[in-house]
Amino acid sequence: MHDLHDCLIQARAGDAAARDRLFAACRSYVGLVARATLERRLQAKVDASDLVQQTLLDAHRDFEQFAGSTEQEWLAWLRQILAHNTGDAYRHFAADKRQIQREFSLHVPVHDESQRDSQGPGFEPVSPGDTPSQIVLGQEQDLAVAEAISQLPDDYREVVFLRNVQRLPFDEVAVRMERSRPAVQMLWMRALHRLREILGEAFHEHPSAAAPAEHS
Repeated sequence: MHDLHDCLIQARAGDAAARDRLFAACRSYVGLVARATLERRLQAKVDASDLVQQTLLDAHRDFEQFAGSTEQEWLAWLRQILAHNTGDAYRHFAADKRQIQREFSLHVPVHDESQRDSQGPGFEPVSPGDTPSQIVLGQEQDLAVAEAISQLPDDYREVVFLRNVQRLPFDEVAVRMERSRPAVQMLWMRALHRLREILGEAFHEHPSAAAPAEHS
């Protein structure tokens, strides 16, 4: 994204306004990645928005330490900070659970594999290569895709996240959204259509990525 590259160069040269624009442009992107990295049970304890805020604050504080020069390096640096903060959040969460177990002698194991949702993301952050555009569209338009998703109505945003980011089967998406499978599939198709409208020509350059294959 040419504008982001310009902001990055100007921000590194000391332009405070460009730095503000740079961080504002990345907020939706960091938010999408943050939610994707949270394990479902941890998500009940940690709000993705808290991780986003902490990550952007850390990046702003340590901006002078960023040694890259490209958009890809910048986004990878943000993901690295986010991964560190997510790891910290999980360690705190796990420590709290161990403390509760000691205090109340819970009989259910802390890491009960039978309770783990094999379809959802695990505790570990997504790979640095698993960027939002690759997950949703399979193309390098990370910021545009994340921003477009953030502009969707709530139901559209949720179905795209569950289906394309968490990669849940439609049956599971239907349970999560408390709708029938046909209703969820129709909602998903409408959400992708709205994404096409928001992304415009950039999206239509890769029509094969518009509707990920259904395997469930």
